[in-house]
Amino acid sequence: MEAAVLNSPTPLHTADAGAAALRECVARSARRYLTDLHGTRCSEGLYALLMHEVEAPLLSEVLNWCGGNQSRAAEALGINRATLRKKLLAHGLV
Repeated sequence: MEAAVLNSPTPLHTADAGAAALRECVARSARRYLTDLHGTRCSEGLYALLMHEVEAPLLSEVLNWCGGNQSRAAEALGINRATLRKKLLAHGLV
Protein backbone atom coordinates (compact mmCIF):
# COMPACT_ATOMS: atom_id res chain seq x y z
CA MET A 1 0.00 0.00 0.00
CA GLU A 2 1.29 3.49 -0.83
CA ALA A 3 2.60 5.72 1.98
CA ALA A 4 0.01 8.40 1.19
CA VAL A 5 -2.76 5.88 1.73
CA LEU A 6 -1.22 4.63 4.97
CA ASN A 7 -0.83 8.16 6.30
CA SER A 8 -4.27 9.29 5.18
CA PRO A 9 -6.35 10.68 8.07
CA THR A 10 -9.50 9.16 6.57
CA PRO A 11 -9.61 5.49 5.56
CA LEU A 12 -10.43 5.03 1.88
CA HIS A 13 -13.66 3.16 2.57
CA THR A 14 -14.84 6.04 4.76
CA ALA A 15 -14.03 8.56 2.03
CA ASP A 16 -15.92 6.44 -0.50
CA ALA A 17 -18.93 6.26 1.82
CA GLY A 18 -18.78 10.02 2.35
CA ALA A 19 -18.71 10.64 -1.41
CA ALA A 20 -21.70 8.34 -1.90
CA ALA A 21 -23.61 10.13 0.88
CA LEU A 22 -22.80 13.50 -0.66
CA ARG A 23 -23.88 12.27 -4.10
CA GLU A 24 -27.19 11.02 -2.67
CA CYS A 25 -27.77 14.29 -0.83
CA VAL A 26 -27.31 16.27 -4.05
CA ALA A 27 -29.55 13.87 -6.00
CA ARG A 28 -32.27 14.05 -3.34
CA SER A 29 -32.12 17.86 -3.25
CA ALA A 30 -32.26 18.13 -7.04
CA ARG A 31 -35.25 15.77 -7.20
CA ARG A 32 -37.07 17.77 -4.54
CA TYR A 33 -36.31 21.08 -6.21
CA LEU A 34 -37.51 19.79 -9.59
CA THR A 35 -40.66 18.39 -7.99
CA ASP A 36 -41.34 21.72 -6.26
CA LEU A 37 -41.03 23.54 -9.59
CA HIS A 38 -44.08 21.65 -10.93
CA GLY A 39 -42.71 21.89 -14.48
CA THR A 40 -41.79 25.58 -14.27
CA ARG A 41 -38.43 26.35 -15.83
CA CYS A 42 -35.67 27.54 -13.47
CA SER A 43 -34.97 31.07 -14.78
CA GLU A 44 -31.19 31.00 -14.23
CA GLY A 45 -30.74 27.33 -15.05
CA LEU A 46 -30.61 24.57 -12.48
CA TYR A 47 -26.89 23.98 -12.93
CA ALA A 48 -25.99 27.64 -12.28
CA LEU A 49 -28.37 27.77 -9.32
CA LEU A 50 -26.96 24.60 -7.77
CA MET A 51 -23.34 25.66 -8.24
CA HIS A 52 -24.04 29.07 -6.72
CA GLU A 53 -25.89 27.63 -3.71
CA VAL A 54 -23.38 24.83 -3.05
CA GLU A 55 -20.11 26.68 -3.64
CA ALA A 56 -20.40 29.32 -0.88
CA PRO A 57 -21.06 26.91 2.01
CA LEU A 58 -18.45 24.48 0.65
CA LEU A 59 -15.79 27.19 0.56
CA SER A 60 -16.78 28.46 3.99
CA GLU A 61 -16.68 25.01 5.60
CA VAL A 62 -13.34 24.05 4.06
CA LEU A 63 -11.82 27.40 5.01
CA ASN A 64 -13.05 27.00 8.60
CA TRP A 65 -11.76 23.41 8.69
CA CYS A 66 -8.34 24.75 7.61
CA GLY A 67 -8.37 27.38 10.34
CA GLY A 68 -8.72 30.20 7.83
CA ASN A 69 -5.55 29.21 5.96
CA GLN A 70 -6.37 29.86 2.31
CA SER A 71 -3.40 27.92 0.96
CA ARG A 72 -4.42 24.79 2.85
CA ALA A 73 -8.07 25.27 1.90
CA ALA A 74 -7.18 25.64 -1.78
CA GLU A 75 -5.08 22.47 -1.57
CA ALA A 76 -7.93 20.57 0.11
CA LEU A 77 -10.33 21.77 -2.61
CA GLY A 78 -7.87 20.94 -5.40
CA ILE A 79 -7.84 24.49 -6.75
CA ASN A 80 -5.28 27.28 -7.01
CA ARG A 81 -5.14 29.72 -4.08
CA ALA A 82 -5.79 32.64 -6.44
CA THR A 83 -8.91 30.86 -7.70
CA LEU A 84 -10.06 30.28 -4.12
CA ARG A 85 -9.49 33.95 -3.29
CA LYS A 86 -11.51 35.01 -6.35
CA LYS A 87 -14.37 32.72 -5.35
CA LEU A 88 -14.29 33.91 -1.73
CA LEU A 89 -14.53 37.51 -2.91
CA ALA A 90 -17.36 36.68 -5.32
CA HIS A 91 -19.36 35.13 -2.47
CA GLY A 92 -18.49 37.88 0.00
CA LEU A 93 -16.64 35.47 2.27
CA VAL A 94 -13.57 37.68 2.86
